[in-house]
Amino acid sequence: MAAEGLEKFTEVPVEFFKDGSAFVKKCQKPDRKEYFKIIRAVGVGFIMMGVVGYAVKLLHIPVRYLIV
Repeated sequence: MAAEGLEKFTEVPVEFFKDGSAFVKKCQKPDRKEYFKIIRAVGVGFIMMGVVGYAVKLLHIPVRYLIV
């Protein structure tokens, strides 16, 4: 009975490792065009988050003085 529990306990990490290694084997490096597309998307995301943060800060300053 204890061996059965130990077998179930070790089965999950083994399956996880098998699935992970199969996934890595299927993956391929991005080519130059795909790489620049990823860089552009990340850059646009950074810029958008900066604009949102700046807008929140601009709105927060007058609201803070109205409350106080």
